[in-house]
Formats: sequence, C-alpha cells, structure tokens
Amino acid sequence: MLFNSYIFIFVFLPLTLGSYYGLHKLGKPVFAKVALILMSFWFYGYFNPSYLWIMCSSIVINYLLSQLLQRRWGGTISKGQLALLKKALLGIGLIFNLGLIFYFKYYDFFVDNLNKVFYTDFQLKNIVLPLGISFFTFQQVSYMVDSYRGETKEYNFTDYALFVTFFPQLIAGPIVLHNEVLPQFEDKNNWKINWDNMARGLYMFAAGLVKKAVIADTLSGSVSWGYSHLGSGLTSMDAILTMLAYTFQIYFDFSGYCDMATGLGYMFNIHIPMNFNSPYKALSVVDFWKRWHLTLTRFLRTYVYFPLGGSRRGTVRTYINIIIVFLVSGLWHGANWTFIFWGFLHGIGNALTRMFRKQWESMHVVLQWAFTFLFVNITWIFFRADSISQAFTFIKRILKFQNLNLHAAFLQTFQLKEFYLIYSHIPVLNKIMASIRGSDALILLGGMLFLCLNFKNNQEMNFRPTTKMAAVTVLCLVWGIFTLSGVSEFLYFNF
Repeated sequence: MLFNSYIFIFVFLPLTLGSYYGLHKLGKPVFAKVALILMSFWFYGYFNPSYLWIMCSSIVINYLLSQLLQRRWGGTISKGQLALLKKALLGIGLIFNLGLIFYFKYYDFFVDNLNKVFYTDFQLKNIVLPLGISFFTFQQVSYMVDSYRGETKEYNFTDYALFVTFFPQLIAGPIVLHNEVLPQFEDKNNWKINWDNMARGLYMFAAGLVKKAVIADTLSGSVSWGYSHLGSGLTSMDAILTMLAYTFQIYFDFSGYCDMATGLGYMFNIHIPMNFNSPYKALSVVDFWKRWHLTLTRFLRTYVYFPLGGSRRGTVRTYINIIIVFLVSGLWHGANWTFIFWGFLHGIGNALTRMFRKQWESMHVVLQWAFTFLFVNITWIFFRADSISQAFTFIKRILKFQNLNLHAAFLQTFQLKEFYLIYSHIPVLNKIMASIRGSDALILLGGMLFLCLNFKNNQEMNFRPTTKMAAVTVLCLVWGIFTLSGVSEFLYFNF
C-alpha cells in the first residue's frame, strides 16, 4: 500500500492533471475526457487488473440498456407496448446489476447460510470482492432508473464512461448523479486550471490524508488489539476505549476519504456533492443519517423508500418502509449478519425517533446528543464485530464494568510518535504525561471528540488561499506522506 500511495501522489496525480488540462489547452476536450477515463482505469486496475473486465463490461451493458430506454421508438409500436418494453428493459438492467453485486459480494454468504440451514454441502467460491463494486453499480442503477423515467439526456459513451469512472469517487463514493458532474465537464470555464480551486483542492486532499493516515490508522491498531483480545482478558475499560476508538476510526477514515475525493474533484474544477456533514454532531438517529453518507441515504430514499410508498401509505407502512430501507443499507455494507443487524437497529432507531418525536425534542439538546452518540457507539460494535455473538459478548464486557484497569500493551497502541517526540523533550510535559495512566489514549480520543464537535467540516469552511493556509497544507501533506509507511486501505473500499 505504501508503494501505491507514493505512486498516486508523485506519479499518477501530476500525470493525470497534466494530460487533462494539457489536452484542453490544445483544444481537444474529447481527448481530455478519454485521457481522464484511461487514467481512471489505470487507477482502478492498479489494485488488481482482473477487476477491470468487471467494471468495463458493467459500463458497456448499462450504457446499451440505458440507450434503449432513452430511445424514441416513434410509431413503430404502441404506447402500451412501449411501456411494457421499457419495463422489461429496466427489469433486465436491474437483474443484471443486482446479480453482479450478488455474485461477487453475496454468493458465498448465501451459500454458507444455505449449508447451515439445510445441512447441504455446496462449495464456496471464495470470490475476491472487486473494489467499490457497490458504488459504481448503484451509480449506474440510478442512471438507468432516471433513463426509464425520461430524466436523462442522451449522453455519448465517452460522457457516460467518464460519469462512472471519474477516479476521485470511483471506489468509495460518493454516489453521484449524472446531472451533478457531467454538466461540469461540459462547462468550458472548467477546462483550464483555476488556481483558487487547485489551492482548495490541495488543502482538502492534505487534510483528508492526515485524517486517514495519521488519525484513523493509529486508531486502527487500537481497535484490532481490542477485538483480538476479547477472549483473553480484555477489561471493561479496555472494551470502552476500543468502542470509542472504532467510533473515531471509522469517522476519520470515511471523513478523510470524502475530503480527499472532494479535494481531487476541485483540482479538476469539479464540485463533488457533500457526502459527510459532521455526523457526530447529530441530535437524533434521523439527524445522523442526514449527515452520514449523504449520497447513499439519498439513493436509498429515491430508489427504494419512495418506490415502496414512502410515507404515503399510513403510519405503520411508513415505519415498515424505513426498516426495509435500513436493512438494505446494512446488506449493502457487507455480506454478514452483523451489517444486516446494524441496519435493523438503525431502522428501529429511526422509526422510534419519529414515533416519539415530541417527547424526544422536549429533552435538552445535550441529552439528545448524548443518547444519539451512545446509540451510534453501541451499533458500531455490531458493524465492526466478526459475528453478532461476538458483538453481544463485547457489549456484555462493557456493561459488567468489573475491571477498570487498562493493559499497558493496549495503551501503547494509542501513542502517536509525533506527539511523543514533542512532549518527551519538554520536562514538565513529560512528567505530567508519565503521571497520567492512559494519557495518550485520553488525549487522542478526547481530541477526536473535540474536533468532531467544535470544528466545521472542510466543505463548510470559507476557504481563502492565504500564506497561513498554504503552510497548513504543506504541513499536512508532509505529515501525511511520512506516515504512509503504515497506511492500510480505506474501510469503505470494501463496500
């Protein structure tokens, strides 16, 4: 992963920006798009070249079906026949896309559960999950459904391929709509370098890199230690800190990716829709899902919740629809009952919050935040655990509250070497830190909570390219790049 990261920063990104803007400057916008598509293929195929045929075949088949859905058949067939034909084409498209996801993502999960329930002995295929298959497939599903509804333009194949493959959002989102990005690629004002956008993009990329490489990956070691020692003396306090560590790991992992994707978009003068809006500031479970993974929430609302009837079929049906949507959300995240149960819990949480809205809103905002944050923490345990039974064991370990000691080896995992080098050379600070057991963990987790609650996210900030921001950008880039030696892949690459 180290080699991949350095290749991306020092080779891939400069080469892609240079070829894209260079071809635009030569008056070759089509070639600039093709170059960006080819570079996106390189980016995707670098992780595993065998993934490319899956994505390429998906793009070709979805484009052809969408073209047929957009076609004006004139007087060759009646309106009734046309309606049936379009429904059939849409059905074929949905079966193809959902079948693609099912085979690569859920086949082994389905067969494994079939074997357990019916005592059969079907062989597992141990299929390697293609990166970001849920993201680029859902994006194409949205385009196909919009084509069926008559809401898309007749884009050529180059435009469609660019819409799907644009590398900043290719493998971990956001799930963008065609009318959000393609018009920006057509805008001639975006065909030349905008230095303000370039500065903003570099800052956001650098900030996201620090969130991921410095914060999330440090916490990753703590989380791994906690879950691996669940059956061998993990104390209640160890479990609490592990829970909090994962809560902040997934936050800064996903927030970091979203910042990097948005920043890369700005470098190409493309505004990628917000996908992450300070979710730990949420005052309810409903509010949380207005802030976490916004484009997935929008997709499920538009293409699952509304077709089910939304809130138009009575109160009970509304709550059932909400729970169904969150079950789909859980299943989308992974082929494990833990994800499905996590989605179910959030569906129940959403339904109950709506059901008792008046009582909930009558509470003080501090209590609303505290209960929401606690709910999110507990449910993340199911998201992270290997099994539902392991998750319940973990929760029981917390609730027993028997042993409040912390393992020294566990505390070591929270240590940021950069901070240690600073305070170890200041005698007063070094003495204070040494006297407080678990000081690194407390500072790191407390600092993360402070950052989450007291700062605007990077999409909200009023960015101005100043000397101060340039210095911050350089510092973040250098810090992030030097920390890449231990970087792991983004959590959302697996979804």
